[in-house]
Amino acid sequence: MLPVTLKLVAWALAAALTLAVVPAGSAEPVSTPAVAAATFDLTALDRSVDACTDFYQFACGGWMAKNPVPADQPRWGRFNELEERNRATLQGILEKASQDTPGRDAVDQKIGDYYASCMDERGIEAKGILPLKPEQDMIAAVTTKPALAGVVAHLHRQGVNVLFSFASNQDFKDASAVIAEADQGGLGLPDRDYYFREDAKSVEIRTEYLAHVKKMLALLGDKPEAAERGAKAVMDIETALARASLDVVSRRDPAKIYHKMRGEELKALCPAFDWSRYLQGVSAPPLQSLNVAVPDFFKGLEALLPTAPLEDLKTYLRWQLVHGSAPILPAAFVSENFAFFGKILTGATEERPRWKRCTDFTDGDLGEALGRRYVEQTFGAKGKERTLAMVAALEKALARDIQELTWMTEPTKKEALKKLAAVANKIGYPDRWRDYTSLEIVRGDALGNSLRSNAFELQRRLAKIGRPVDRQEWLMTPPTVNAYYNPLMNDINFPAGILQPPFFDNAIDDAINFGAIGAVIGHELTHGFDDQGRQFGPTGNLQDWWKEEDAREFEKRSGCVADQYSGYTAVADVKVNGRLTLGENVADNGGVRIAYQALRDVLAAREPAPRDGFTADQRLFLGWGQIWCANQRDEMTRLLAQTDPHSPSANRVNGVVSNMPEFAKAFGCKPGASMVRENACRVW
Repeated sequence: MLPVTLKLVAWALAAALTLAVVPAGSAEPVSTPAVAAATFDLTALDRSVDACTDFYQFACGGWMAKNPVPADQPRWGRFNELEERNRATLQGILEKASQDTPGRDAVDQKIGDYYASCMDERGIEAKGILPLKPEQDMIAAVTTKPALAGVVAHLHRQGVNVLFSFASNQDFKDASAVIAEADQGGLGLPDRDYYFREDAKSVEIRTEYLAHVKKMLALLGDKPEAAERGAKAVMDIETALARASLDVVSRRDPAKIYHKMRGEELKALCPAFDWSRYLQGVSAPPLQSLNVAVPDFFKGLEALLPTAPLEDLKTYLRWQLVHGSAPILPAAFVSENFAFFGKILTGATEERPRWKRCTDFTDGDLGEALGRRYVEQTFGAKGKERTLAMVAALEKALARDIQELTWMTEPTKKEALKKLAAVANKIGYPDRWRDYTSLEIVRGDALGNSLRSNAFELQRRLAKIGRPVDRQEWLMTPPTVNAYYNPLMNDINFPAGILQPPFFDNAIDDAINFGAIGAVIGHELTHGFDDQGRQFGPTGNLQDWWKEEDAREFEKRSGCVADQYSGYTAVADVKVNGRLTLGENVADNGGVRIAYQALRDVLAAREPAPRDGFTADQRLFLGWGQIWCANQRDEMTRLLAQTDPHSPSANRVNGVVSNMPEFAKAFGCKPGASMVRENACRVW
């Protein structure tokens, strides 16, 4: 399983399309029986509702009524339907590869033996917690605080999220270079604010978390009194780490997570930690400089280490070890892990079938090996060609949109067009597959395979330090149902996994495709010009290419968007955080507007006859609305509203169309209708 610390570093800035947040240690959202592919579904409509009153309900009400959330899911939507079809394809690949037959090539051996080992529940139960003994013995042997650094280095190599995170990233001010990066980390709850909110639900979650840590320590063999003391120690340490951490909204500002320093300066921030021993233990190359993302976090670590008792720190390390390993340990650990991170945090009532979890773990650890087989079966040249043609149409529409803006001056427009022209388009899968030769996968060693995969990934990341950036690298595996824009690379990335119905269909009309995958393409392109992406230039460098008056106008217009979405209620007493979700909301609004313009370009003066009773413009908006059809448990909605930069589905759909006079015209909405905002927001 990809270690949480590396996930956080890799995704520090990349802006994804959909729900990328999963509680640490929980089962990733997906699953249920495979369903047939459908791009546009007339039965998904709720014609009892006026499109001008609630367009999301109009587009998705029928679908929502027919698709309750499965017991093993916190959320069920069109994304999940496609994920389920993809997962069924991956299962077939893995079942075949797992047959230990002569003649298997290296790719099939690794993905097949990894999957077979994960599926071997009897073997995992027989071993119990023995596979964790080397790490537990290492922690137990620590007698001095300076020795903790070597253990932390070892645990980081195993993918265990202790104290802080360390890997590599592009230099924000020189995106052609890769430097080391030290960042906040070490928490068990989804976000730092979970440790401090005082509403009743948050207090309840902390109480349940404390009980969960106690139960996990007991499963490791601690007596009840020791487990209770240990859980309190863990909470105290994690609360101290959380207090020093930067909140999720602040982390959206690149300037707040970029502080380039010499290694000696990091050591001066936190001399209580033996950095030389750590860097040697983690096998980091010599460091000329690094990004200390949140210096105050390491000052907080400096305050914590001398005061926390050594035994408490060792208990915290043991907790994070079992927490990170739980999904691949015996059933008692899996069940207790799900009881908190599945049931309490997301509302799911049943654990997902094991084959689905093991398929996801294989994709997480050997994604480009498994992805090679997936692409061979699913992704053809025709789909790639049509997608690239749509990208070109969207880029042309965005270029014209920039040129016609009334609020931006010519010098800034010139720089914006230069950045747009430099965007690299990655479609389907990498041009060069990752080499897993040095990663040892041993049949029958499920936990060992996971830990070695984590070590392989960290070493791969650290090996980049001091080398030129690999601009061909992907941050998503080919089967992933998602897409992203990376400002440091200035590229958009569309894995093969999302280039299928309901997002893209070679057999359907342009209007639906432009409303679905076209809006997704526009969404990712707009990320290059949202509140975060606009701060980076055409080569990926963090630079200010805006004239002062244009920046002020952008802030005013994006502030309108932030205020609009802050007015929406996510669930009960939790509002949508308009500042946290600002980049995604700007991208949604820009993406649909650009898709509309591109469709008009493709159709030229031609107006197609209505299909299924809807005009081309109406079908574009329905294509947008129906990709977001979803049902979601209140617990998951609460979690995402507090941690995820995406608004809830209904707000994503209605928030966009209510800002577009093109929508009002298409559906004949009158002034004053709910889907016609009197003071509509528009950035791009």
